[in-house]
Amino acid sequence: MAERPIDLGWVRVFAAVGEMGSLSSAAGILGLTQPAVSYQVRRLEEQMGVSLLQRQHRGVELTPEGRRLFDVASRTVDDVDALVRSFRSQSERPAIRLRTDYAFSSLWLIPRMHTFRLLYPEMDIQIVATQRMEQGPSDGDIAVVFGTRQEFGRNATLLLPERVVPICTQGFLDRNGPFFDPFEIAGARLLHLDSRAPSPWFDWKSYLAELGISRDAAVGQGELSFNTYSLVVQAAIGEQGLAIGWMGLVDSLLSSRMLVAAGPMLEAKDRGYWLLPPKAQSAETDRLAAWLISEAGMDPVKAQDL
Repeated sequence: MAERPIDLGWVRVFAAVGEMGSLSSAAGILGLTQPAVSYQVRRLEEQMGVSLLQRQHRGVELTPEGRRLFDVASRTVDDVDALVRSFRSQSERPAIRLRTDYAFSSLWLIPRMHTFRLLYPEMDIQIVATQRMEQGPSDGDIAVVFGTRQEFGRNATLLLPERVVPICTQGFLDRNGPFFDPFEIAGARLLHLDSRAPSPWFDWKSYLAELGISRDAAVGQGELSFNTYSLVVQAAIGEQGLAIGWMGLVDSLLSSRMLVAAGPMLEAKDRGYWLLPPKAQSAETDRLAAWLISEAGMDPVKAQDL
């Protein structure tokens, strides 16, 4: 018949007794009673068939067999405790959910995340992107949301005011431009971002209306529409037409000359991307919020200050 395995719980109790040199002291650090500690050590002795402790008037002393077991048990218990602490440390690393839309996450946030990782390598970030954010963050989240100052609370911070300019490749501009006159833009092949009506941001209709142009829908034959802004930008890079470029999202493409500005810039000062603070604030969310503001190159302007 196979021998019954040693109860590792008893070994941990014995290691505590050997460390403290006292049954009562070991009971105190283990959260047990002194009789319970004495019972478990006695059961361990019975199962091993040797005496491990010599009970004295004050405390206990390890027998030679007890000393040999203590040398092994104490190292094992310390190693297990260290491993458990490492597991807990990994599971308790600061993790923040940052919620935003596809355009901001893919064109603004992701290219900059390496700088945040260098600053805070211990923080875990979960980026949750949706097509359009409708609500603020839940507990522990930070959100970057497009909209107007009236839509958000007084603690929202404007990161990127809405400034737009027509964009295309230099090749498309050479073949179809220049577009010095807004009427020439209205007659070009345009790339559209689908949105609910009325559009919450500049679309071609509202952009041209700001310039006093009413575009005939029949002009836009053969044009393309997309449900995400990243696809609009890719189509512009592919020389499929003229797109609306949001400054802050397409800056790197303009500076690298992959795309060029091809018309007048317009700004909607009360619209843009807003940083919404979490309901449950922490040191980690404060770091992330401060980094977002710094990367946007903005002074922390609150909604009520505009």
